[in-house]
Amino acid sequence: MTENLSILGSTGSVGTQALEVVDELNIPVDALAANSNINLLEKQIRKFFPSKVCVYDEKSAKILKDNIKDTSTKVYSGMDGLCDIVSKNSSDTVLTSISGMIGLVPTLEAIKAKKNIALANKETLVVGGEIVTREAKKQGVKIFPVDSEHSAIFQCIQGIESPQDIKRLILTASGGPFFGKKLSELKNVTVHDALNHPNWTMGKKITIDSATMMNKGLEVIEAAWLFNMDPQQIDVIVHRESIIHSMVEFKDNAVLSQMGIPSMKVPIQYALTYPERKISSSQSLDFTKYNKLTFYEPDCETFKCLKICKDAIKIGGTMPTAVNAANEEAVSLFLNGKISFLQIQEIVEFIFKNHKPQKINSLYDILNTDENIKKLVLKKFNSN
Repeated sequence: MTENLSILGSTGSVGTQALEVVDELNIPVDALAANSNINLLEKQIRKFFPSKVCVYDEKSAKILKDNIKDTSTKVYSGMDGLCDIVSKNSSDTVLTSISGMIGLVPTLEAIKAKKNIALANKETLVVGGEIVTREAKKQGVKIFPVDSEHSAIFQCIQGIESPQDIKRLILTASGGPFFGKKLSELKNVTVHDALNHPNWTMGKKITIDSATMMNKGLEVIEAAWLFNMDPQQIDVIVHRESIIHSMVEFKDNAVLSQMGIPSMKVPIQYALTYPERKISSSQSLDFTKYNKLTFYEPDCETFKCLKICKDAIKIGGTMPTAVNAANEEAVSLFLNGKISFLQIQEIVEFIFKNHKPQKINSLYDILNTDENIKKLVLKKFNSN
């Protein structure tokens, strides 16, 4: 069980829920990090008394430093600050819930400092799976999944002695707000429409990814690295109710699932208390209220990002990094009103078809690919 925690992304959806769990379990917090929401971060500082915090935005960091000068908390900024607070602290576990590619470098630094990782930032393994898993093995640290789907799989395989006993992993997907829609019906989708998720309350980026089903594609890649599985052994099924969080089928065709109401607090808590289970304030599952569970094949013709991600991990090298970079930039453009909803997957598909993947020899190869792809997307698709 975690004895002292640091949280990257403490003001986001996962981060705030993690602090609720921390408060309930009385886990000390040594470091916190946020992008620019210094108002909420200040409240967290005054409640949890971290020794250090990082605000990625340097101007906001200076304001916060002045606002909390009556405390003993030290304020850092930028990428260097993120790396400093995760590598130079008393925490045994770092929860990484920063959204996007930005989480890779500080996660690697935390691993090198021999911190266990509670991973909510799927892009870390999507773009750097080979490097991250190799470094974790080298340093003897554990990576505990926080995504509800990967936590479900992690819970289902406890006690399984041989990986060969696993036939396949089955990731469940809600289908997002546009389940059942065809391309012609998605032409005039607004940002508000895309952010209206039926089951989960999440950050903007991951909610848009859910609407395009890119999120599930990224989760396939993440699962391949987390559980050392061939991508061919990972399936996706649409489960609208989001009660079954994922399943594992074994070689004897028995299937285990992990179930619960849609709440991130359960997977967050399990990642922090493993191998123990603690009482949770999360709502208990009442089966009489969910007496019908449905399952559908994903529509990969309308939602192309899922298949693109599956193909990207099969190709390997820098291809997953490229499609992830294309998606990050495309989602940003959509949220800022620069492109249409359907253009997100058009951009991802364009990069997939035109990127020439290279073998990843170092962190530089990943960072360089990410930077070049994002520049290309802005140059070619930013009409404003």
